[in-house]
Amino acid sequence: MGASSSSESSSSEAHQQEETLAASTIPLPVLRAAFSNLSQPHHGLVHASSLQQAFSLPGSQTLPSDSSFSIPAHFSEILLQIGPSIADLFFSSSTDDAGVDWLGFLCGYNRCCARTPASSSLATLLRLYSAACSKAGIPPKLSFDPDDPNEGKIDGSLAASDVLVLLLVCWIMERSSKGSKGGETRKGVVLLPDVTHLVLSALVASGEVVDDEGIWNFDVAGSEKSVAAPKFCMWVLSTVPNLVHCFSQFVQERLRACASAEGDIDSAVTDNTTLGDNFDAYLLTCGRAWAISLTLRNTMSEELWVACFRGMGSEVPDNLLYRLSIHGKGLTRFWSNVEGYHGPLLILLSASSANTHEGSGAQKWIVGILTEQGFENRDTFYGSSGNLYAISPIFRVLSPSGKDKNFMYCHLHPSVKAYDPHPKPVGLAFGGTLGNERIHIDEDFAKITIRHHAVDKTYKSGSLVPNQGFLAVEASLLDAEVWGLGGKAVKDRQDEYKNREVLFSEQRRKVDLKTFANWEDSPEKMMMDMMGDPNRVQREDR
Repeated sequence: MGASSSSESSSSEAHQQEETLAASTIPLPVLRAAFSNLSQPHHGLVHASSLQQAFSLPGSQTLPSDSSFSIPAHFSEILLQIGPSIADLFFSSSTDDAGVDWLGFLCGYNRCCARTPASSSLATLLRLYSAACSKAGIPPKLSFDPDDPNEGKIDGSLAASDVLVLLLVCWIMERSSKGSKGGETRKGVVLLPDVTHLVLSALVASGEVVDDEGIWNFDVAGSEKSVAAPKFCMWVLSTVPNLVHCFSQFVQERLRACASAEGDIDSAVTDNTTLGDNFDAYLLTCGRAWAISLTLRNTMSEELWVACFRGMGSEVPDNLLYRLSIHGKGLTRFWSNVEGYHGPLLILLSASSANTHEGSGAQKWIVGILTEQGFENRDTFYGSSGNLYAISPIFRVLSPSGKDKNFMYCHLHPSVKAYDPHPKPVGLAFGGTLGNERIHIDEDFAKITIRHHAVDKTYKSGSLVPNQGFLAVEASLLDAEVWGLGGKAVKDRQDEYKNREVLFSEQRRKVDLKTFANWEDSPEKMMMDMMGDPNRVQREDR
């Protein structure tokens, strides 16, 4: 009896510990409801097949019609094995025939979603991917420390195609967990974005690919290049740290779906039919927005995710404040669209620079700037924080260095002209100093200049353009977009500001004679009479 009592006490303590750990990430009633809906009637156990179905990913995907990248042939096979791999790897039962009881269900959930260091979460994600590859009949290329697989050393390598597949699996996981926020209608289909710029980023960071003009024509799916597992982990943690949370968020949202009254576990696996042929109609494509969101740890990440799908149809999205091809070129047109928006902004700039190597033609590239506040008309630098991004053809994020605060510069021609012996330059700039800006756009929005990081103490070092070198890169500005990331409240305040400005302008153009005390005595009438008859003598009444 003493042994039995001791066993029950230890079991109770294990239940309490696992419940406390799980309650820190999800309400326990949600987990109990999910366990109840998944368990077999009158048994109180969850069978492996139910877990596999709960965590299965959609078996069909579609690509944009103008997709410039190819998907490896084994992608679909790996995708089908994600659900079984989650069930076997984290929710395994004590025997082959028995199901998972409440304690085993809690332990499995905590293995997936407990709050752990980012390196441990990344190791869990890589273990899942390796297990899915094994089930799909693909020899595993990663090895884990058997004594400590979650936090131990990871050996092996990932081919370029493996990095591509892993990123797309994470995309589908996050797409499935956040799909209900995009206004989707059709189930079972997920659109795949172009994430080759992320794959190239990992290969360049590991030293496998040279950051030069050759990356414009790099074939990711057909490449034999590979990145060592430790270097890949370093790249993820330094460049796209939010990638490690895709799996845990997916598991949480699937269990929430299982706990819902409908119990429809496939409700989140849907497709936004409004994308259609306009999937990549803007500079901010789904793949680029997702890549930027993976670098952020605040609410702007959610706004960027919403920007992937909201209003990407024939109409102009509400949070697109300015686009060069729609609103026109020039700093004045730019200012008329962004003025009054006091919130985070994402600016994307597409340019084309002549490549002098071997007489090759111009190459297109895209850079981005993320700011935490709106534009102001000043003759000095200002701003509190922000990031610079190399967007295409390679992805790279340059965060603040902490040495200087020259984040933004926006200066228009003054409305009242006066002599200024030292006029400030007119245009947009980010980083650097006046005359040596890290990024500079001229007043006409015709030319963009990118300078080497040696002239900039505001943002960290790194090239924004492939094969940038030490000399300034001047390029023709092809297009520009400004996206508001402050949410609906900030956009409504800007609309109110614009409406007031329009009202004030109309009032200044109108002259109401009733506002004058007496028209006969007004100076305006006297001036008009003198202009009508200059020789007429005006006598003052005394």
